[in-house]
Order: sequence, then C-alpha cells, then structure tokens
Amino acid sequence: MSLSFMRLQLFVMLAFLFSFVLSAFDALAQERAISTLNNLPRIEITSGISLHIVSPEPIQKVDISSHALVGDLLESNVLRLKIVPDSVYLLLRTPDASVVVTVIGETFIAQYQLCFSPPGLGLTPTLLNISPEDCHPLEVSGVGLSTPAMKVHALSLLRNRSTSAIRKADGYGVCTRLNQVYTLGEYIFLDLSFENKTGLRYSIDELRFKIEDKKITKATNAQSVEIAPIWQLYPLTSFKRNYRNVFVLKKMTFPENKLLNIELTEKQISGRTITLKVKYGDILKADTF
Repeated sequence: MSLSFMRLQLFVMLAFLFSFVLSAFDALAQERAISTLNNLPRIEITSGISLHIVSPEPIQKVDISSHALVGDLLESNVLRLKIVPDSVYLLLRTPDASVVVTVIGETFIAQYQLCFSPPGLGLTPTLLNISPEDCHPLEVSGVGLSTPAMKVHALSLLRNRSTSAIRKADGYGVCTRLNQVYTLGEYIFLDLSFENKTGLRYSIDELRFKIEDKKITKATNAQSVEIAPIWQLYPLTSFKRNYRNVFVLKKMTFPENKLLNIELTEKQISGRTITLKVKYGDILKADTF
C-alpha cells in the first residue's frame, strides 16, 4: 500500500469525522432552539377550577392557543386561567386534549401544555409558580431594567440603616427624610423614610413628585411638572410610627431655579401635608450601583 493512498484514506476519515461532529452540533443547536409540544411542561386543568400562574416579574403578554380557555390578570404578575363553561368539547377535539399557554414577562418567555382532566379526581393543580428552568431569556423592546433587578437594588438600599439624611422636612409632627439617592443607567432610586411623632396614625393618600419653581412671585405664572414613579418597592399605606420605601424615577434634568418637591398628603379628614424640597445638586451627587 503506497504512502499517498494511506494519506488519502486518512484524509477521508478525518473529513467524515469532522462532518459527523458538525452534524451533531447542528442537531444539538436545533434541539435547543426549538421547543415542541411534547417537550413543554404538562399541567392539568379541570372545568370549574381556576389555575393561577405566578410570574417572578410583571407579565407583558399572554397567548392561549384555544378559545376553550380564558385568562385574566388578577395582579401584574398573577395570571388566572379557566375553562369556558360548555367548552370542554373544544379541548377534546384538540390533539391530546391539550392547549399551549405562552407567558411573556419583562425578560423571559415560558410555555406550558395545559391538558384537560375530568373533574372529581382531586389532583388538579390550582397554583403554578413559573420556575427558572421554564424560562427562556428574552429581550423585550422598551424594558430597560426589569422589576426583579429594581427590587434587588431597592432592598440593598434598605439594608443601609446608618445614613444621614440628605434632605428632611417636618410638619404636623411628621418628619420626611431623603436618605439616599442612587442612579443606575436611566433610573434614579430615591430612598425615603417617614416618622410619625404623634399618636395619630398617618394614612397616606398620595406621594407626588413635582418639579416646581424655587420662588413663586405674584407677577409670574408658577409652572409645575409632575413626575410619576415607574416603580416602588412597597405600596403606599398607613403607618403608626415609621415607614420607609424606595421609589424609582426615570432620568430627569431641571435647572437650578427649580426644585424636585416630594409631597406627602394624608387622607381626609385630617389632611396633613408635608413637602420635601430636593435640589438638583442632590441628584447630581447621587451614588451609582
């Protein structure tokens, strides 16, 4: 056997091995890129019983592949699904009596195969938490910072309890403090705390953020621009002694002759109002995560 023939055989074997490896990688890539009905998590649903799906972040969109099921959002991250009365026959017509439900969050997409189960068995789930292994990463246009990420950063601010107030205001026995200002990209995190020094519980009506003139004279028209927080850590509530929360605003700029006024108002009948004045320099001096 000549040396050239042996080299030819070796070349053919290497080419075959290389082609086999490429085919294996291509098959693996396709397997990872494509989800099939049989590979989706299988969840049973029964007529008359609602299934609640809890998402780790606010739900942006939901798709249900059959008119036999309806869904609504009880909360921004809680989806309720139930079978439409007298529509079980539609489920039984579908292959394997199953429906695909797609849930799209801020940063993920998850799919489930819902299968009809006859009532009376007592094994139908009523609550499903979307787990990380069910989520596929997704970049949704318009979502800069996800809710879980904002929550992580907000909680990190609350762990710092030794800060001195950047700004504070007192009125009617209630003290308002701006503890910390942090920025992350296009977002501003404001750490606010409130202390009630009276024996009367303070029931929050509104907490408003306004950019207003430092000095208002009778000869000029006062201009006020209200800024709505895009997210807050805790809901507004009443407090007996202390209340602390973190609010997230989109990046903003305003001239030196204006202030960011944070106005806390109480529900009637008492109606105590306290305004905390924040300078633009306080925003410029913000720390970054």
